[in-house]
Amino acid sequence: MSGDIDFTPRLGRIRDRGASGGKSFRRQVRQAAARLQNPAGKPGFTGRNIGRGNGATPQAMQSLRQISRARMRRVIVKVHIARARGGSGVRAFSEHVRYIQRDGVERDGSGGELYGPEGQQVDGRDFAERSGDDRHQFRLTVSAEDASQLGDLKASTRKLMTQMEQDLGTRLDWVAVDHHNTGHSHTHIVIRGKDARGEDLVIAKNYLTQGIRGRAQQIVTNELGPRRDLEIAAANQRETTQDRFTSIDRDLERKADTNRVEITPAHQTGDRFRRSLELQRLQHLERLHLAVEDGPGMWRLIKGWQNALKAMGRRGDIVRTLAAGLEPGETARGVRFFEERPRDAKAVTGVVISSGPDDELRSTRFLLVEDLDGTRWHVPANGVEPGSIPPRGAIVEISSAQAAPRASDKVIARVASQTGGYYSDALHAEADPTASYNYREAHKRRLEALRRAGLVTRRSDGVWNISDDYLSKASEFEARKGGGIKITVRSWMTLEAQIEARADTWLDRPEGAASVKSERLSNAHDARRAFLRRERLISDGEDRLSENTRNRRRMMELNRAAAKEGARSGRNHIELTKGDGFEGKFEKAVDLASGRMALIGNQKAFALVPWRPDLERHRGRTLLIEQRAKGLSWSFPSGRARGLSR
Repeated sequence: MSGDIDFTPRLGRIRDRGASGGKSFRRQVRQAAARLQNPAGKPGFTGRNIGRGNGATPQAMQSLRQISRARMRRVIVKVHIARARGGSGVRAFSEHVRYIQRDGVERDGSGGELYGPEGQQVDGRDFAERSGDDRHQFRLTVSAEDASQLGDLKASTRKLMTQMEQDLGTRLDWVAVDHHNTGHSHTHIVIRGKDARGEDLVIAKNYLTQGIRGRAQQIVTNELGPRRDLEIAAANQRETTQDRFTSIDRDLERKADTNRVEITPAHQTGDRFRRSLELQRLQHLERLHLAVEDGPGMWRLIKGWQNALKAMGRRGDIVRTLAAGLEPGETARGVRFFEERPRDAKAVTGVVISSGPDDELRSTRFLLVEDLDGTRWHVPANGVEPGSIPPRGAIVEISSAQAAPRASDKVIARVASQTGGYYSDALHAEADPTASYNYREAHKRRLEALRRAGLVTRRSDGVWNISDDYLSKASEFEARKGGGIKITVRSWMTLEAQIEARADTWLDRPEGAASVKSERLSNAHDARRAFLRRERLISDGEDRLSENTRNRRRMMELNRAAAKEGARSGRNHIELTKGDGFEGKFEKAVDLASGRMALIGNQKAFALVPWRPDLERHRGRTLLIEQRAKGLSWSFPSGRARGLSR
């Protein structure tokens, strides 16, 4: 035949497909139209092809030796690009390498073995030192479905990294650790953000999201051979009853037309098996109240069913992680999830039982907290700075973050209202001549944090644009921070240690005595009062220490801690009074019954000052501290001052 358009006829049996054929055709047309649409305001350029590895991605996604995609071994690859934002980011690089080597990740419960391209064990400290000036770091988690059949994961990991070097056209500086603590072995890989020439390593987005997974699947398929029919069938059958988002769900999602799925009769053997899987899966979703059968072969999926399944999968992962971190004989059953409570529910006070990884790629953590009535809570600790995680036994108060602006936000809004919607250091000084340099700097740091969240903008001349709804944006930012959960450490000392502590403890404070009503806390108070009476610090008619006695015991505890450090290091203890300054490194945090202190020291002397979470970003760095009337000011010797003194 002649014509301008070539086409290939699709041969088949001529038949009337009935009403379902028309529905199927209409659904295909709508789905094709949806794929062609470009959402309003969304740019066509995404940058996904910029960087090394873009050209290798199509080859990485190919099947091996004409093997169908269905027979390729399945591998999950998660990628996170960790960026260094000042000292805290660089320190987080080395902390992540230490963290993935933590105890309990090997089969025998020991720490993970760090390895690299060569055969011998590598030193994580050397890798961290080389990463000191890196702008970013690539973190990968590689999890093969059939990892148990691979035996030693090191060989396959080295093959993957060698292939990545070929695809990216550069040598990579990397380390890896195998984890066997979750019931499914996987590998953590950390890649420096520099190439072989010392320049920033930029990897194309499509290679990160698709190419690495494709290469990993090729390597595992080469090692174990293609998946057999029996293996594929068994894997698919397992998915029908899993409480997570599965590949069957992905197929149902593609077939769905406005959340309605039609399961048509099948005639071929393979189609009949697939139809059986889909029906079994839909029946399981119905038991989960996520699907409803509307008639023969017609199912309606409940709105949000995909997100519900993904949340269930995350919950299952959390329970398995909890079980892996508990003491022998303890169980993760009955653990409640704090983020599922109503936002207006009252705060929970309890004891930290353990902490663990919430997202190992991002180094975010969770706390397992047992409240004073014995209920255990899983608490995301995403907003807690590294080094600020409360230890086992600490007393914490967990509450929903309140959607309220900070005091600094109100000051910024007040200045902006007087200047036509602008804020700068000069405008602040003009509006409030009594505001000190340190005080104004604290407000600029607040605006920097909001700028990184995309809530405010700064002009090239350093002037900030403050919108009329600034306070509401700042309130929402506070509520979202840390996953909407606020964690307050009430005592860094265990409840048991407080009973006979010769110091001012949480049990001695009015808020500690009246905040929570529970049998456990009541018994602790009784034991504490009995100890204080034996020490002749309170009489039979008294319930707690006087304010003067508490102040005196705080100073005694601080002096004991200073004497202990002086004896250990041979340095002098410097007591700061108003106007005094001291320069030294932030060496460590010291936990006392009265609170946590920061140890700032140099070769000859040291000072113990009140600890704040934001100090953790600068652990190991030299600081210049000064005691002022309204608090402690700290700065870098050659930089700007910090603090909230006014």
